[in-house]
Amino acid sequence: MSLAAGIVFMCTPIAVYDGDGPVICRSGEKIRIEGIAAREMDGSCRAGQPCPRASAEAARDALVNILGGARGRWKTGHIVVRFPAMQCLSYGPSYQRTVASCTLPAGRDLGSAMLATGTVLPWHPRGS
Repeated sequence: MSLAAGIVFMCTPIAVYDGDGPVICRSGEKIRIEGIAAREMDGSCRAGQPCPRASAEAARDALVNILGGARGRWKTGHIVVRFPAMQCLSYGPSYQRTVASCTLPAGRDLGSAMLATGTVLPWHPRGS
């Protein structure tokens, strides 16, 4: 399930795969965080995206910590989290996910919070 651009929706995160997503929402939505790029879990970087120095695990763990800390792990490798609902804005679908910017309950942008960890780099493929 992925959403068209411009839709505002709520996401209660329940699991994280890597540093830029997907973040799995309780509703089933899978979010790729807009505006950032992290290494893939195999350590590689996607062609055409910036390649952060930080490892994929460091970026994933930073995102998990922002979203309340690890509460377990799925067989797929996703880290289970428990965090309040975030308001998100869809930028449209990408690879069966929704590219979205999300606002944490305290008002901070999730992508900005990840950039502050130093584990991801800015990336705006759509010129946004």
